Parts: sequence; C-alpha cells; structure tokens
Amino acid sequence: MSVPAGNLLAGLPSGSLPPDALPGELFTTLTDTAAASGTVRIERILSTGQASPEGFWYEQDWDEFVLVVQGAARLQLEGEAERALGPGDWLMIPARRRHRVAWTDPDAPTVWLAVHIGEPKPPHKMGQGETA
Repeated sequence: MSVPAGNLLAGLPSGSLPPDALPGELFTTLTDTAAASGTVRIERILSTGQASPEGFWYEQDWDEFVLVVQGAARLQLEGEAERALGPGDWLMIPARRRHRVAWTDPDAPTVWLAVHIGEPKPPHKMGQGETA
C-alpha cells in the first residue's frame, strides 16, 4: 500500500498575479484515506486575493486548524479584531466559532494548510453492483 505524499507548494502560480488570476480560492483535499475515516480532512487552500463576502461568516460543526504556509492573510473571529497571518502562523478554530477571511494577498499566492477535525463523513453513495 502506498503512503500519500506530496508538496504543498507544487503547481503554484509564480510571480505577480493579476487580480482575476483565479475565479475563486482553490481547495485541494490532500488525503483520501483521512477523508474516508470521516473524522479528519486535510486540504490545501490557495488564495489569490479572495476574502469572505462582507457580512459572511463560516460556522461549522467541527474544529479547524489553519496554517499559512506561504503568503499573507487576515482572519477574523467574531467579536475579535482581525489577525494578521504570515508564513508559519497558525490558528485553531473551535467548532461553531464564527470566523471569516478578511483579506488575502492579491499580489502573491497565499497557501493554507487546513485540517478539519471531527467533520462528518459524507454519506456513502452506492456504486454499480452494491446493495445496502
């Protein structure tokens, strides 16, 4: 059985980016085995100037650990000032804690590592030839 491995910085755009470099943030699930367990999902998020819409807050039923690997961002937890994050900065967001991305650097890619802990496993879809 092969062990999942990769490089978080592989395939990133280089140099200065135009404001519309990507239509939105790019989310890449890094491990299928962890995702299949239904308890942990690890993803790379690539931001190129995106932010949460004004007045929008994420509120999820699981904990989320976020780490800025490259670039710069500002994250806001409801009721607190924005937090500036740069390479190596991380934050543990508890379940049901409202938060939003206030800003990401529009001139260079921001690479996040997000670990979703306790996220429910998506329902299994029956494949051809499977029975319940």
